[in-house]
Amino acid sequence: MTLLQVMAACDPGAIRLRSEDPEVIRAQLLRIGVRFSRWRAARRIPVDADDATILNAYRSHIDHVSAENGYRVVDIRRLTPAPAGPGQRRSRANREKFRRRHLHEEDVVRFVVGGVGCHYLHAAGQVYALVCTAGDLLSVPSRTGHWFDAGADPLYTSVRFLRAGERSGVRFQPGETAARFPTLDDLLALP
Repeated sequence: MTLLQVMAACDPGAIRLRSEDPEVIRAQLLRIGVRFSRWRAARRIPVDADDATILNAYRSHIDHVSAENGYRVVDIRRLTPAPAGPGQRRSRANREKFRRRHLHEEDVVRFVVGGVGCHYLHAAGQVYALVCTAGDLLSVPSRTGHWFDAGADPLYTSVRFLRAGERSGVRFQPGETAARFPTLDDLLALP
């Protein structure tokens, strides 16, 4: 289920909108310059598909977005539950790192292939929590404050588009803005 919850930036309890309607989501995000759309695969993809299978299944969409926007790097990003021990501690640390508000010097463009993740966008005095699922394409303009959460037991696979390469120009912002807002797990638990 794709879901958008819009909250006042100064009061996370002030929910201004909660919708699963793709057209409502698209219209709300366009107000802050964020593009949202849905893609369908050319063929069914197995849950355990390798990177090449995923890229081939969405090749026409990927080529179109890359050509239209000048993306030179396209890769697959996966988040999976970590086994107990050191891997689990690293997984928790990574979750906390990306739950901090940050900016990128280039657009953040993700197409969700499987699982679920929440992209939080801080713009126009509000926080837009967009829970993305398979088929969602999100394009966030550069220098838009945002953070991300894949939950306590992450299961998230996406196609990532870049112009300049790995992690170009990530700047973490001071403060605890993100910590005041519901996590992905919290959002999914709400009725």
